[in-house]
Amino acid sequence: MIGRKLNNRYQIEEHLGDGSTATVYKALDTKLGRQVALKILLPHVRETTRKRFFQEATAAAQLNHPGIMSIYDLGEEGDHHFLVVEYVEGASLSAYVPTTPEQVVNLGKQIADALEYAHERQIIHRDIKPANIKVTPDGQVKIMDLGLALPKEATRVTADGMVIGTPAYLSPEQAQGLPLDLRTDIYSLGIVLYEMATGHLPFDADEIPALLLQQVKQPPPPPRLIVPNLPVELERVILKTLEKNPSRRFQTCDALSSALQSVQFGVVPASSTAMNAHRVTYTQTGSSTPRRSKPTIRILLADDHTILRKTLASFLESHDEFVVVGEAGDGDTALQQVLALLPDVLLLDLNMPGKGGLEILPMVRAEAPNVKVLVLTGREEDWYIMRAMRSGAHGYVLKSGDENELLEGIVKVTQGQMVLGAGVAEKIVGGMVNSTNKALLNDTERHVLLHVAGGLENPDIARHLGLSQGAVIETLARSMNKLNAKDRFEAALTALREGFIDLNELHDL
Repeated sequence: MIGRKLNNRYQIEEHLGDGSTATVYKALDTKLGRQVALKILLPHVRETTRKRFFQEATAAAQLNHPGIMSIYDLGEEGDHHFLVVEYVEGASLSAYVPTTPEQVVNLGKQIADALEYAHERQIIHRDIKPANIKVTPDGQVKIMDLGLALPKEATRVTADGMVIGTPAYLSPEQAQGLPLDLRTDIYSLGIVLYEMATGHLPFDADEIPALLLQQVKQPPPPPRLIVPNLPVELERVILKTLEKNPSRRFQTCDALSSALQSVQFGVVPASSTAMNAHRVTYTQTGSSTPRRSKPTIRILLADDHTILRKTLASFLESHDEFVVVGEAGDGDTALQQVLALLPDVLLLDLNMPGKGGLEILPMVRAEAPNVKVLVLTGREEDWYIMRAMRSGAHGYVLKSGDENELLEGIVKVTQGQMVLGAGVAEKIVGGMVNSTNKALLNDTERHVLLHVAGGLENPDIARHLGLSQGAVIETLARSMNKLNAKDRFEAALTALREGFIDLNELHDL
């Protein structure tokens, strides 16, 4: 193709590269006298591929942003179908893998701002990865290749359930072929940020099915395991983008951009401990200013009740001094993660599948003696309390206790104090609930919240209880209003703590 002129206008000068569906050339637009890039569709591609190829023109033509590649024209000549797009000088973002935390923030914020612009116009990229992002010589990010983008008015040209995108960067919902919204791009950008910060992908496997399963099920290793001096705030931002449940990620790229902007750079100890109550941070100009901040406490949660664990993680991370570095749903996984992550505090449930909390407690104390263990359980029997203490627990707090008591307990165990939560020193009669409070929820509301606490989604709850999905949603809305809860998970947790539902019911589901 070198030397050919398409549509008597675009003089092809240089081959730039090949993709799975198109070959890219540098060309001269002889009418306007400017350099452009031609993306020429490969011959014999499927009709759906051709339609998706030209969908890029529809999507990108709506966008005018310095961080997004511009599209100028589309055309065909003979068997050649092509797009004419902005020619971008610079290097692929892959050249910044790995890079400094400052560059991760700088480039990541630019990408987030450009995606926010697209999202505001109802366009989802669906294939964010380093190969689709360039950085110009003056440091300007350019998002390329909107071939998978979904404009609001576009007709879907792939069947529902079809996995489209690059496996290493797919969101869990994308990996499962589920309906997508803008939060899929936030997850994919999180993979990119992780890779830039550490030089490694969070999920990697030789077989695509195994890789997709990791995207759906496996938590990412905390970046500071790979780069110990990475700012804790940056690690927190990256891990939040990689939440499996879209509702727990940043809800907009604007929120992600703001979080990146707030990251403080400074000397972060290789092993974060609660004793470091002072930290020196640096401005982007390099000047230093001492800043007194609360200590950062790294927490690992071990509890087999997914809803309780996830709600507790959200609650703890709403406080700046706590970072949840890992979660486990059984004793064996909890022990493995303790040894791999060495958190400051292990919040440990006693009754879990496989090895229980009491079984792994001596192993944790023997193999990770610096990890403080705070038992958080619903078992108030004296026998459990005494055995846990004899096995090396630093504290024992009941799940029915006050949230502030839990926060105070975490801080105290990191300071070397023994913690006994309210009610631990004496027997607590189970099931005693104020009858007035009990009347707050009717039987349907109780049963719906019980199934939410059991980890079921609305369609499954509807099927189990013989209700319509609409009735389940209305019931949840009433329950949230009665319990002053912001979401279904908080409502379920409040119902559990207030005694409207109890752990024995949960176990019987």
